[in-house]
Amino acid sequence: MSLFDQFISSTLPFIPKPVVRVIANPYIAGETIDDLLTVTTQLNADGCIAAAGMLGEFIEDRPAATEVVREYEKVLDAIQQQQLDSNIHVKPTHLGLKLDKEFCYQNIRRLVQAARAYKNFLRIDTEDSSCVDDTLDIHARLHEEFDNVGAVVQAYLRRSPSIVRGLTKIKANVRLCKGVYVEPNAIAYQERKVIQDNYTSLLEELLSAGCYVGIATHDEKLVWEAFRIIDRLGLDPSQYEFQMLLGVGGSLRREILEAGHRLRVAVPFGAEWYPYSIRRLRKNPTIARHVLKAIVSRERWA
Repeated sequence: MSLFDQFISSTLPFIPKPVVRVIANPYIAGETIDDLLTVTTQLNADGCIAAAGMLGEFIEDRPAATEVVREYEKVLDAIQQQQLDSNIHVKPTHLGLKLDKEFCYQNIRRLVQAARAYKNFLRIDTEDSSCVDDTLDIHARLHEEFDNVGAVVQAYLRRSPSIVRGLTKIKANVRLCKGVYVEPNAIAYQERKVIQDNYTSLLEELLSAGCYVGIATHDEKLVWEAFRIIDRLGLDPSQYEFQMLLGVGGSLRREILEAGHRLRVAVPFGAEWYPYSIRRLRKNPTIARHVLKAIVSRERWA
């Protein structure tokens, strides 16, 4: 990131919320379940499947985590009632991981059980490196009891090959992404090409082992590598899916769909849209420049 982009990113927390909301609109469904359902309905009409996720993380008290569980139960019920093609994904710290691991496990188990009743699926997101071991342990326990729960592997982590070896042994359903949390060099690769190469290697290992893989990337090179691996292995589209974020990679999304592949779009929603938006804007210098332009010109919010 250039010094100019770094400067813009550092000023983002001081930008008025109305400006951030306008810029963030394409990337967030809205604050309510109704907003989520509206966006999901349109995605399904466009040929995409969806993954509903409530914004929030690192929750600080048990009643708040319990309320998040109830909200997700409402989401599952609404998806069923409207017959939408969408699963859910949850962050362990949003369900109390940093408060008590067992409490978090029971919360996620309750949601996996609810999802199973609707013949739906829950994926447990992987957060920063301090959460990885506990998250993998929770997934392993749930996988012994349920077949509708999935894990996430971050390709930039140096330990990911050993994680993948463990997940292939149980034929886990795995979402493979690059990883977005800021980690030290001792824990995570920093060079883009190294991360790309590791991603490709991990993807090939997972698919070759017969794991269902969510190929989560907006990197055109990695999409091309995935096409190559899928073709070489002779896989049916039912054995994997591509995954992208709402509002990102529109042309690449169309290319994937037109090639006959399944594509799932992550649909974030909830009252915690502002901190989520600031994190996303900081990670995307191009959007950050648009924010600055909007402030200077006032064209977007005057």
